[in-house]
Amino acid sequence: MYKYLFGPVPSRRLGMSLGVDLVPRKVCSLDCVYCEVGKTTKLTIQRREYLNYDKITQEISDYFLTNPDPDYITFSGSGEPTLNSRIGDVLKFIKQIRPNIPVAVLTNGTLMNDKNVRQELLDADVILPSLDVASQSGFIKINKPAPEINILDYIQGLVDLRQEFKGEIWLEVFILPDYNDNKEELLALKEAILQIKPDKVQLNTLDRPGNLENLRAATHQQLQDIVELWQLDNIEIIASSLERQKVQSYRKDLENVILETVARRPCTSLDIIKITGLHINEINKYLDVLETKDKITNFRLNDRLFYQIKSS
Repeated sequence: MYKYLFGPVPSRRLGMSLGVDLVPRKVCSLDCVYCEVGKTTKLTIQRREYLNYDKITQEISDYFLTNPDPDYITFSGSGEPTLNSRIGDVLKFIKQIRPNIPVAVLTNGTLMNDKNVRQELLDADVILPSLDVASQSGFIKINKPAPEINILDYIQGLVDLRQEFKGEIWLEVFILPDYNDNKEELLALKEAILQIKPDKVQLNTLDRPGNLENLRAATHQQLQDIVELWQLDNIEIIASSLERQKVQSYRKDLENVILETVARRPCTSLDIIKITGLHINEINKYLDVLETKDKITNFRLNDRLFYQIKSS
């Protein structure tokens, strides 16, 4: 069982994606109210070698001794991967041993105003940053950033990234009703997107409960209304849990393990992780599908989210 690798995970956007974790759970520069990994335990913009380079690269080498190549290798996982000061070194290592596998970086984008960070990512094939709002007040409300982060610097960092990075940029916008879906905020966000010039704009919304109670997902019609408001040629809606089942790496056996587990007693995602030994991102993707298929439901108890079999 690997400590720093997870998956391959059935990804709607990246197919069979091997995840590489570069920071402990959950070290991040944001504490987004909707984050499926959970509340941020260390809110910071300080970069350092949070996880050891030699140990990470050893696991990557070991993985490819006995496993087939995935569709992508993806820096993502338990926090913000660009906080690891050696992300560029890990990226170069991957490109040396598997130059033909595209590398994707899932990032919140907040550190892109640092030229060193941008330079370290130039060998990647796809960068998938996020941007949910274009105002500081909205930024604080939905993303709860580290106090040093300013929304204008955040946006400028993404503009600079587009000018320097030759690969694809897929900008994810997470829509949360009552947080960032008013017309003024949406029009300001469109202006930021036009400055950034990403290759794709991907609209997403809640698949599963976030960090706060009473959060709700945007409906498909609400997302479609935003598409029509923005009138962008490169926009797509990606919010659809059931699409994961069409991915080659989707595992029915893992779905059954989760169902059998929560049928015996309600469990948190962390309980399921302990039982299966899998990464939280991997488990969450299967929980998303099972909830959408109406096979399980959730409830909160003492600020913890539990899953159980849905009564017929």
